Amino acid sequence: MSAPTSSDRAAVRTGGPSPAPHGWFQAARTVLAGLVVMGVLAALGLWAAGGTGIPDNGFPRAVVAVVVLAVGGSVRLAGDAGPLAGTRGGLTVMPLSVTLAGALVMAAAFLRPLRHRAVAGAPELAGWAARIAVLWLAALVGLALAARQTFPVPLGGGTIGDIGQLFGVSPRVGYTTDLPQTVGFGLLWLAGVLAIALLVSRGVPLPARLLRLQESLRPAAYAVVALLLAYVAVGAVIALVVAATRGHPAQTLAVILLGLPNLVWPLFTIGLGATWQGRVDGPFGLPAPHLLDEVLRTPDVSTLNLGTLARHDGRVWWLLVVDAVLVLAAACLMAACSPAGTRPRRHAARMAVALVSAVLMICLVCRVQAHYGLSLLGVGDLGGGLSGVLFLTPQWGTALGLAVLWGLAAGLVAGPAAGRLRRRGGVRGEAPGPDPGRGAGARTDSGSAGSREG
Repeated sequence: MSAPTSSDRAAVRTGGPSPAPHGWFQAARTVLAGLVVMGVLAALGLWAAGGTGIPDNGFPRAVVAVVVLAVGGSVRLAGDAGPLAGTRGGLTVMPLSVTLAGALVMAAAFLRPLRHRAVAGAPELAGWAARIAVLWLAALVGLALAARQTFPVPLGGGTIGDIGQLFGVSPRVGYTTDLPQTVGFGLLWLAGVLAIALLVSRGVPLPARLLRLQESLRPAAYAVVALLLAYVAVGAVIALVVAATRGHPAQTLAVILLGLPNLVWPLFTIGLGATWQGRVDGPFGLPAPHLLDEVLRTPDVSTLNLGTLARHDGRVWWLLVVDAVLVLAAACLMAACSPAGTRPRRHAARMAVALVSAVLMICLVCRVQAHYGLSLLGVGDLGGGLSGVLFLTPQWGTALGLAVLWGLAAGLVAGPAAGRLRRRGGVRGEAPGPDPGRGAGARTDSGSAGSREG
């Protein structure tokens, strides 16, 4: 009689049929679900922001461009301004509401066939991820080729308009995508989403060689991801309350649908004590409260931290309180999910590493760089309302250093509370004991375990 397979063991353990397969059809469904969710969110956000008035029926291509940006792609200025005109510009920003929605949907679809499994081998996981990556690559190429549009730019009155009429200049500008960069960063985005999903999920087994991550990394990763999602949820509630009490519901809805994490995650780091620098000039603006736009719209580079923002609105100090509560709650959640007997210093170290990783991610994805310029015979460059610049960048050293301190402090405080708050351990189905990873590895190693049992 043949030995039971991993699917058979999973069926016995769950009391149901074998887990769902994960072939090409399921991979296509995963990719399609992510694209549909991101496309719908991008379309609703652009509609709320007034994007339906884009010239030459460019709304659908603008939606595709937003999806390209959401997965890390690059959009740059394109068009034909004629021999007497010059254009320059570029845009580096991720609409993180769209990014987050797509990541959550694709992560859930990736994990669904793996849930309630007794084991999951590395070749199986690699094959499942590779199928998704192949189809995702094809989707990225299609998106990059579709997100291209040009349209005429009215020169208006004044000197620039007179020069344009004199020489018959009718510039057309628009946007295009960098195909290699879009494909490269899009694949990196997918790899990050799948890796984080596998690391965070407490119901999906890891390969035998990675089982120690269940007790060392999974609780901290799970807690910090919950922290970031909680911050987005808090920001959404505040935004809806502001929209209901102070008006501008369409603008607020556009912020929620397109870039809410772009706003709340930098504020999370500012609450930790971090500093950002930026400037807004010209027609550009930030999808942010008037306070941030006021601080950034200055002749020189502006500094954003608790002190500078508090000069304009003292309520900014509440960011410190919110961060303290949520970071401590995340540390307690990590301690509750960790194996019994974990020392407080380990809680502190793991929380520090997880929080530094989260702040590093925020600093990478929340940066904004945008510039645009149009000139005719050298006239109009950086003037006349036809040019502008916008950027927002963090001070890396300060942000990461403060994340270390906050993580260590929260982990040390949460460590003694682990015995009262701990539920069952780092992963569902994990055997109790000081080294569950070693025990699980012994049970799932069909060769050595079989010989020992015999």
